[in-house]
Amino acid sequence: MTRRPVIGVTGPDHGGLAAWWFSALAIRRAGGRPRRIRPSRPTRIDQIDGLLLGGGADVSPGLYGQKKQPRPQHMTDRGASGWRSLIGLILFPLVAGLRRLLTTKHGGPDHGRDELEYRLVGDALACGMPIFGICRGMQLINVSLGGSLHQHLVGFYDEYPAIRSVLPRKRVTIGGGTKTAQLLGPGTCWVNALHSQAIDELADGLTVSAVESNGIVQAIERDHGPWLIGVQWHPEYLPQRRRQQALFRALVKAARPNKRP
Repeated sequence: MTRRPVIGVTGPDHGGLAAWWFSALAIRRAGGRPRRIRPSRPTRIDQIDGLLLGGGADVSPGLYGQKKQPRPQHMTDRGASGWRSLIGLILFPLVAGLRRLLTTKHGGPDHGRDELEYRLVGDALACGMPIFGICRGMQLINVSLGGSLHQHLVGFYDEYPAIRSVLPRKRVTIGGGTKTAQLLGPGTCWVNALHSQAIDELADGLTVSAVESNGIVQAIERDHGPWLIGVQWHPEYLPQRRRQQALFRALVKAARPNKRP
């Protein structure tokens, strides 16, 4: 009997429990076995079959040759409010409640996690392991391959404050003919939004597979080689949406032991 593929899920030492629980649930539903990886509890690459880089603190700008820029004072985020907040309380109490309860506010880069994930991405690519990046994870993949980030998104939105919600309130366009489109379907897709940074210069070997109307990169994938997809949103917080769970199913399928070189 073939064993269930082990998917390493990265996260911080402090906080991040909601992301871990929902990611672990999605992996188990997809037929995999999740393993939590943190700076204080690292895992060797030969102990896992696939790698999921989770969301969290901003990637250190030093990794892409920049100094930290102060956050603009007028840049604020908009969560669900009014009737949208009411809908969230009715339809998504478990997701929103657990995330609010279990997420620790981060005041700056997590250098220990940066180093851990940077090394894991290199090791995973070297052995042909499938990689899935979520939010910060997508950004870390791009940086580790030589790309850079927008530290702040001021100027990208005609309206402010920007959308920031666990609910699927942002519409993105999926590029036709991409691996992402094969999983989510071509055309538009409604997703959530919890990020404050985004990809600037795209690393060599990567393709943009989804964008929002203002040009912000919402998904990337690898042109050739082993399976690699990154998304800017949080599909783990959308367990009720089958097309979002397809991302986890694809990761687990690519990570099956007989798929490894």
